[in-house]
Amino acid sequence: MSAAHSLPLADRLKDAVRIGIVALLLGIPMLGLTTADQGGGLQVLTRWPLLAQFVGVVFFGRLILQWLVSHFQLRKLQRQRVAAKTAVVQQRPWLKWLGRVALAFAIVLPMAFSGNRYVIDTATTVLIYVMLGWGLNVVVGLAGLLDLGYVAFYAVGAYSYGLLSTLFGWGFWETLPVAGGMAALFGVLLGWPTLRLRGDYLAIVTLGFGEIIRIILVNWTDFSGGPNGINSIPRPSFFGLEFKPPGDTPTFAAFFHLEYSADHRVTFLYYLILVLALLTNVFVSRLRRLPVGMAWEAVREDELACKALGINVTGVKLSAYAIGAMLGGFAGVFFAARQGFISPESFVFSESATILAIVVLGGRGSQLGVVFAALLLVVLPELGRDFSDYRMLLFGAAMVLIMVWRPGGLVARREPTIQIDTPAAQGATP
Repeated sequence: MSAAHSLPLADRLKDAVRIGIVALLLGIPMLGLTTADQGGGLQVLTRWPLLAQFVGVVFFGRLILQWLVSHFQLRKLQRQRVAAKTAVVQQRPWLKWLGRVALAFAIVLPMAFSGNRYVIDTATTVLIYVMLGWGLNVVVGLAGLLDLGYVAFYAVGAYSYGLLSTLFGWGFWETLPVAGGMAALFGVLLGWPTLRLRGDYLAIVTLGFGEIIRIILVNWTDFSGGPNGINSIPRPSFFGLEFKPPGDTPTFAAFFHLEYSADHRVTFLYYLILVLALLTNVFVSRLRRLPVGMAWEAVREDELACKALGINVTGVKLSAYAIGAMLGGFAGVFFAARQGFISPESFVFSESATILAIVVLGGRGSQLGVVFAALLLVVLPELGRDFSDYRMLLFGAAMVLIMVWRPGGLVARREPTIQIDTPAAQGATP
């Protein structure tokens, strides 16, 4: 039985009483006392029954929370014991089927919601965060590193396309590899001085790198446009066919003999980011089976053992930073092309925190978990717009409940990259 589940009732009551006292002290000025205008002046009124109800809810809520946490911990411990006894990695084919269903739904979504631009725009945003999550998953999930400044690579890709397209007339597909290369270069610049850092120090350095990029974009007005950003960024076309009303130049609607609609461009952008996200998934999945991918996971598990085996840990870490940054740069190019306008306000620290939350919430190293987490973190705030006053409260409560229910992420256990068949796994005796 877990330690939390074996906690005596007296200790639980003491903990609940302590929390109740804290609630009482905080509730006296917030709920117990209030002011009212009476006779032309303010008078202090008391609301002791309301305060008593609040303290009671906190007290019993603490007891219930303790029971729920201990219950989930006990179930987790039981599952771990069963897994340790069997010592066999169980395949989960339902995850593959779930991924295929999600892919099929993503393909037919614009057709199922044709004419509903809000749904398609929201799905496009989800796919952008999925692509960013898969990029950061290389660094955090596979290599076991930490990056709180990932939004900097997102910004490098966006500004690369914004500048090259507006100043030199480069197209979307011409800029995409260049912007990815620029983001990878910045990834190496970030990774090199952080090779010997761990924990909080690594978090501070990566956070500072992201802020440095944002401050440069704000203050270097001649280069980036400063706070005003870059506007009139050209949108990607369908093999040279622009999504605009018919005119002197060939357009998408005229070429396919369709009535012009602004939804054509929205749908095209959705399928474009869907293709980019799928290519990212295939690329990362293939890398995990290559020696560099296995080296990432080996460094994550035991860096000292990797050094003893002669693995170039420096090169392994730099490759993870570079590839993760490159994928973030690709997403930045699409973001700039979709918006048509970029500014430093789009690349603040909260974006890095959201992307990191997607990776951790989905389960570090899990590709499908990133999809579920991105869907949750993007759609949940959208659903809370009808409750604007309590939107962030509901969002935070949902995050807490999910992390209590699944502390390792939505897909906490993923299949191993390489599995060695042993006699025990084959059901035979040695």
